[in-house]
Amino acid sequence: MLLNEALIDILATSAGVFDGDEPVDNLDHALQCAALALADGADDELVVAALFHDVGYHPRLIRRWPDLPHEEVGARFAFEVFGKRVAWLIAQHVPAKRYLVATDPDYAQGLSPTSTRSLVRQGGPMSATEVAAFEREPWAQDAARLRRWDDLAKVVDAATPNLEELRATIKRVQVS
Repeated sequence: MLLNEALIDILATSAGVFDGDEPVDNLDHALQCAALALADGADDELVVAALFHDVGYHPRLIRRWPDLPHEEVGARFAFEVFGKRVAWLIAQHVPAKRYLVATDPDYAQGLSPTSTRSLVRQGGPMSATEVAAFEREPWAQDAARLRRWDDLAKVVDAATPNLEELRATIKRVQVS
């Protein structure tokens, strides 16, 4: 298992790395997503899932699982470190976008250009059958919450906690 320092380092090294034309780097995006989760009263596992939801873009993890999409890379990593729920939430942050596009008529208009382009690669809106299956999952609404935070966490100079302030939350969620 990775020690807390290694987990912090994985996030810290995403500073200065941008996803497409997004206005904030991956570290700011992760911190903003966690801040939104905290502001919304999320529990520790959901906060950690928000913080680590894009960890699957990290080169160290891509080398380990080179042929998987980032949400699956992140989920495999998270399962080892944080357990089943955090892993499932990370795996579902892309399907949750597809779900929200299919079920919320206003949702797609709020997507960034990068997220709109990736939606096509990710399969577009869910079908009615996919929506029904997603909604049967016990953590589906948490995945949808995480996805909404993901979409909002792209504000230049937004106030966020720093990694040091999130250290205790990360430690509480780590599996032993």
